[in-house]
Amino acid sequence: MTVQERITQSAEALKVFPLPSAVLLPHSVMPLHIFEPRYRELIRDALETDRVMALAQLEPGWEPDYQGRPTLEPIMCVGLIAWHEELEDGRYNILLQGVCRARLLSELPAEHLYREVRAELLPDPSYQGPEEEQLRQAVLELAGRVPPSFSEGLLPAVARATGGTLADVVASAIIPEPERRQQLLLQLDVRRRLLAVIEEVGELIARLQPMRPSGLLN
Repeated sequence: MTVQERITQSAEALKVFPLPSAVLLPHSVMPLHIFEPRYRELIRDALETDRVMALAQLEPGWEPDYQGRPTLEPIMCVGLIAWHEELEDGRYNILLQGVCRARLLSELPAEHLYREVRAELLPDPSYQGPEEEQLRQAVLELAGRVPPSFSEGLLPAVARATGGTLADVVASAIIPEPERRQQLLLQLDVRRRLLAVIEEVGELIARLQPMRPSGLLN
């Protein structure tokens, strides 16, 4: 079974890990340490079946009901467990590979400690436009102002990616704040997402000091 087939089948009973402190974007990888009993059960069940789970945000005001079932944000990111390590006490370390956006349609009755939903997958439509080249050029300018260790991994990915994938790849690399990442996860219009990431790169460039030549000037 292909990854896409596994993701498609999972949408009828999608395992959900609500994590207010982090937002997974498609085409990025996130390391996670799993220690709560309900999410240890989720990972164990996912590993025994399709390795698919979604990372979701909770709507504001979730704190008093965190141990219950606070309201989930309607758009989440479906991911695939790309690697895992089970620790002696039942905890897990995993790498979750983001695959695509999904819209929550309904929450399923509680049959496990963790939550499951029925979801609609939201793959990006194909897109070609000048914003792609504008974003690539902005990333090239950024690469001249950051350590090579950062740009060496990003530039090849940016050269290969197109459309919504390009926006997500760059956003995953440069935006750490969960709130801003969630805004981009919610942006289903590819052109608007590209423009938003171009603006993010531009703001980052503006905050960085231009690189100055070293040595004596003639």
